[in-house]
Amino acid sequence: MSCESCYIALAAHLLIISLKDFSMKLSVIVPCFNAADTIGVQLEALAKQEWSEQWEVIVVDNGSTDNSLAIAKQFKDRVPNLRIVDASDQPGAAHARNTGAKVAQGEFLAFCDADDEVAESWVAAMGQALAEHDFVAGRHEFDKLNEPWLLKSRTLLQQKGLQDYKYPPFLPHAASSNLGIKRAIHEAVGGYDETMLRLQDTDYCWRVQLAGTELKFVDTVVIQYRLRDSLAKRFQQARLWGVYNVLLYKKYRPLGMPALPWQSGLLEWVRLLKRSRQLSQKGSRVRWLGDLARCIGRIEGSIKYRVWAL
Repeated sequence: MSCESCYIALAAHLLIISLKDFSMKLSVIVPCFNAADTIGVQLEALAKQEWSEQWEVIVVDNGSTDNSLAIAKQFKDRVPNLRIVDASDQPGAAHARNTGAKVAQGEFLAFCDADDEVAESWVAAMGQALAEHDFVAGRHEFDKLNEPWLLKSRTLLQQKGLQDYKYPPFLPHAASSNLGIKRAIHEAVGGYDETMLRLQDTDYCWRVQLAGTELKFVDTVVIQYRLRDSLAKRFQQARLWGVYNVLLYKKYRPLGMPALPWQSGLLEWVRLLKRSRQLSQKGSRVRWLGDLARCIGRIEGSIKYRVWAL
């Protein structure tokens, strides 16, 4: 083969690659850490998705020590364009999502979690939503993956609209378990803040909105959301949310977040004490324990970040 023929062949190959990349419309990014008990359910749901456009799934391993990767590899031939990417160099879902976004080929990015289950037609609904809007959040349903008592233990958010933030009231936000964004906007804001080990999705939503992009709720984009089902996991989750509530307060107070009244923390503790008489039911106990953990976390965060935000 002549040099001229080699150049033509190489140019044709590069053209094919570029066209393939350009045709990839949506990248679904699934961070994974020790999710062997649940990731099969999520990938099974993704394997059943159909859409007329090109799409891919990127499972991003954040240092799993269980059987998560082996389970994910079983779906290589069933999930369209499935790739498994390593992000074990740094802990945190924010780092995993950013790693997935960096290797994604799609014009649109869709984030979901390894412990939930996307609903039928989720990919097509997300793709359509992002064709119409720049930044979207979908609807959560809870009945399928959670026991009845557990549903009574939590406020079930993101069922009819975006989540409100009340500590203190600020911009709306949504969970990264059902979030979509144009890739260019994700890159423009620098992705997720990898120093935020909790509430990184709240921080992400706020930074995107403050940069000028509205967050839209689209109720046709549905996932089945799984709640924490053990007291220890729920306590740890809520405590860390409390810690990072304080960090968000310190970060966004100069950017327009209202000041917290000094007595707000005291009132929370008074409410907790009054509700302690109603702990006979399991769901009520779990809800009360979560609220207690969040209050403890806010004390911890106030000390850690040197700001009064009880």
